[in-house]
Amino acid sequence: MKKLMSVLFAAACLFGATHLQAQTAPKSVIHVVTVAWKKDATPAQIEAALAGVQALPKSYKGITRVWTKTHKIQNAKGVELPRTHAFVMEFVDEAALKDYTGSDAQKEWYKVYIPIRESSTTFDITN
Repeated sequence: MKKLMSVLFAAACLFGATHLQAQTAPKSVIHVVTVAWKKDATPAQIEAALAGVQALPKSYKGITRVWTKTHKIQNAKGVELPRTHAFVMEFVDEAALKDYTGSDAQKEWYKVYIPIRESSTTFDITN
């Protein structure tokens, strides 16, 4: 009886953890970008590019939230193109991220961003 109770307790814990993860694991996609700017990019141009990221949820309904304020930067020693800024966009789901590529909202923002971007690294993260 003690063994049966232990097995049932373990099963309940496992089911509860799995159920909790299903409830708390969002289906949204987090789009993380780290950026190295061109050497001649001015602070005003960089601010305009970041302001453009902040404005994207208004022009593209698939983006729910945006973060642009970098608190900590870690570049590897000796890196040729140090990343100085990062931004994050949260998309409703994978379809919204896919549809964003080539959208009018992206094209408009790219007019400000691409001319001053030297290099970037992107991670798209979901559950």
